[in-house]
Amino acid sequence: MTAVRTHRPAPGLPLVRELGDGDLPELAALCAVDPVASVLAATRVETALVSGLARTGGRAWGFPAEGPITAACWSGANLVPVVPEPSAEVLDAFAAQARAQGRRCSSIVGPAVAALGLWRRLEDHWGPARSVRTEQPSMVIQGRPLVEPDPDVRRSVAADLPDLLPACVRMFEEEVGYSPMTYSGRAYEERVSMLVAERRSFLSRTAEPDGRIVFKAEIGALTRDVAQIQGVWVDPLDRGTGRAAPGMAAVVQETLADSARLVSLYVNSFNERALATYRRVGFEQVGTYATVLF
Repeated sequence: MTAVRTHRPAPGLPLVRELGDGDLPELAALCAVDPVASVLAATRVETALVSGLARTGGRAWGFPAEGPITAACWSGANLVPVVPEPSAEVLDAFAAQARAQGRRCSSIVGPAVAALGLWRRLEDHWGPARSVRTEQPSMVIQGRPLVEPDPDVRRSVAADLPDLLPACVRMFEEEVGYSPMTYSGRAYEERVSMLVAERRSFLSRTAEPDGRIVFKAEIGALTRDVAQIQGVWVDPLDRGTGRAAPGMAAVVQETLADSARLVSLYVNSFNERALATYRRVGFEQVGTYATVLF
C-alpha cells in the first residue's frame, strides 16, 4: 500500500486549514478512530453533517493544511482536540491557529496528552487558567450494570424544570466553582431544557410531598456509537445513602437500550467516591482526559 504523501506549507503559510461542510465525512471518520476519546467533538460533527457547520456555532480545523487530515480540533464553546497521534508538529500547528483566532472558549478539554499539550503552548497567551485538571479517568461500560438499577430513576419531563434547573445549577457550582447563571444564564437554561426535550436528562425524586430531586444526570454528548454521561449529582442531604450507584445503573440501562452501544464518562481523579461508584456499576477506565477551565 502506497503511503499518502502530504507537503508541509512553505514558511509563513498556515499549517492547518479551516474545514468546511465538504470535509465533514473525513472529519467524522477521524473521530471514529477513537469514538470515546473524540465524543465531545464527534457529537458536533454529527450535528453538522445534518444541518451544516454554520448552524453548530463552532469551527473545525484540520491538519495538515493540504491533503487528507490526520488530526483536527473543534473550536466552539470548548476547544477540543481530535489528535489520534499527538506530536509536537500537530500541537504547535493547532496552538498557532488558536492564538491567531484568540480565546473564544470556556475550556480546553479532551484526551490528556493533546489537551495539556495545547495548554502548554497557549498558557502564556491565554493564561492564567482558573483550574487545570490534569488527570480525569475516561471510563466506559457497554454491558449490563453490575448493580441493580434504581426503579425510581426516570427521564425528566418539562414539568420537572422548575426543580431540575436549580439542581443543575448546584451541580455546576460544585464542579466548576461558579454559577452558570452568572455569565450565560439564558443559554444554560436553554441547554437544560434541550436535554429534557431530547430525553437525555434523568432524575429521581423523594416520595415526600415536596418531591425533592435527589439524583440527576444527563447524556451530555451523544453520537451514534457513544453516549457520554455528564452532570451526575446527588443532593448533599442524600450523599452516603447509596443512591448514586443504582441511579447510575438506571441511566446506563436506559441509555444502552435506546441511545448508543456504549456509555462513557470522565471524572476527576481526586473524586475517589465517584470513581468507586462508577467502578461498582461496571465502568472501566480506557483512557485519561484533561480539562483546562477559564
